[in-house]
Amino acid sequence: MGSVLVVGSGLAGLTAAVRATDAGHDVTLVTKASLPESNTRHAQGGIAAAMFRDDSVDTHILDTLRAGAGLCDAEAVRVLCAEGPARVRDLIRFGVDFDRDDSGLTRGLEAAHSRSRVLHAGGDATGAEIEAALVATVRARAAAQGSAAVGTLRILEHTMLTDLVVRGGRVLGATVVGAGGLDRLDHRELDHRVLDADAVILATGGAGSLYRHTTNPALATGDGVAAAWRAGASVADLEFYQFHPTALAIPGTPLVSEAVRGEGAVLRNAKGERFLLAAHPDAELGPRDVVARAIAREMAAQGGVPVLLDATGLGRELLEARFPTITEACRAAGLDWALEPIPVAPAAHYWMGGIVTDVWGRSSLPGLYAVGEAARTGAHGANRLASNSLLEAAVFADRAVRALSLPLAPSDPLPDPFSDPFSEFDADFARHAALALPRAVTPPEMSGEFGGAEGDGERGRASGFSREALQGLMWESAGVLRSGAGLAAAAVTLAGWTRPETGPGASVSAHEDANLLDLARLTVQAALAREESRGAHHRVDFPSARAELAYPLAWALGGDRATGLTNRTPLANHTDPAPVIQAEEAIAC
Repeated sequence: MGSVLVVGSGLAGLTAAVRATDAGHDVTLVTKASLPESNTRHAQGGIAAAMFRDDSVDTHILDTLRAGAGLCDAEAVRVLCAEGPARVRDLIRFGVDFDRDDSGLTRGLEAAHSRSRVLHAGGDATGAEIEAALVATVRARAAAQGSAAVGTLRILEHTMLTDLVVRGGRVLGATVVGAGGLDRLDHRELDHRVLDADAVILATGGAGSLYRHTTNPALATGDGVAAAWRAGASVADLEFYQFHPTALAIPGTPLVSEAVRGEGAVLRNAKGERFLLAAHPDAELGPRDVVARAIAREMAAQGGVPVLLDATGLGRELLEARFPTITEACRAAGLDWALEPIPVAPAAHYWMGGIVTDVWGRSSLPGLYAVGEAARTGAHGANRLASNSLLEAAVFADRAVRALSLPLAPSDPLPDPFSDPFSEFDADFARHAALALPRAVTPPEMSGEFGGAEGDGERGRASGFSREALQGLMWESAGVLRSGAGLAAAAVTLAGWTRPETGPGASVSAHEDANLLDLARLTVQAALAREESRGAHHRVDFPSARAELAYPLAWALGGDRATGLTNRTPLANHTDPAPVIQAEEAIAC
């Protein structure tokens, strides 16, 4: 057994840390904030799994493939849905108290699901309940040091990943900046160090901070995806950012769970009319991408005014019992959603793209694994099915730890599904942006750089650059509705901004801003390259899906800029766009 560095403390990271410790590894768990703070803690809706007699794994597979708009990896979907029930039972053993009634576990219906299969806890506080149970489990493992049956577990809170350590083409640790034992990272004296490890598991979540409006906490700055790309790992599907249709249109944009619409709430425009009836046969329960675009168009037609979510027909008793978190958010904003419709609008929610992995969490770099939202497993395709994200985190974190003990045979290479250079993408984007980014550094080059020197972290910023400016640019140009002209203009602006200095003395915010700028450039590049509309990526200048583009677009760091990689072979899980597939066909994929 060896040493394992786990970065991130959401469901994926905590699961990986527990599993690796129980498997006998010596684990270091690093998290940027306090242990309980993560995207998971903010998840409301629930976790989807085929655990009931009127449901099946085949049906869950079919729903997931349909939602994915022709871009799902069929094997990843099969693994997700087949292993999901066992991982939910693991969560129950870890202490997650899912909601129950007299008949057993209660379940809800969410958009694009053909069955009610979404488990929830604490009403609409599923993520918080899962996070609390797993944090308690992790702390118990960390306290139980010395047992011969398990490995060791060390927890480093308020410690940010800055880059990966690569030796001889293998990831063997990471560089981090820590708070030196203090309870926050925003002070000037920071502890810079190298953490060596035989394997690194990135569970750093998404990058909602790319956008002006997001349901994510501020710490979601894509640190793991950016570091992996700088180290040479392949990333893919970055153009597919899911915008949740219904965030409360107040400061902080708290999420209003899809489960509210599953219970019967409807969306209305400023005139009080239901407008989703014309957008999709399932109306308010259509796929997230469809509903988000319909809302965006309706808002544009009414001068940017948010649409209204009308839950008044559900009754106060149900709203307060089933959705206590949302009820409190409304109350804090002076809204009574039992009596009046509430204003909602789309917000950046979940990244389908990320670090390319196989179904064992292995990236294209030996020694590097990615799980949860940081990974691009292919399970979500171009549009994630509601409540599959927590399931993916649990399933693939478990698999990644199992893979640590599965040495690769010569005939079993690391995943590299996009091996042919697609130079057209490079040439096109190079006209707009030069992606001059540093590679991961190895320990010899870092000598003397980790002395905790002071600095303001503001060096290298070009005039006009700020996180707020970047978020506004991405919201307007790479948001729910996109155009080639808008994306090209955004690329020019991004190219004109100098990457923040991240050397000795740089602040945490400088590291985060550098990551966000790296990822914004990549996201815009990917969105420019995909000249079609598919799932969460909608180009008004290419409003239809193109069957010949039913493949992922991947990118790796080549020289001083992003190199496009793709095999240009459409995925064979089903034809495009999103047809009906028989369950037996789906399970056979």
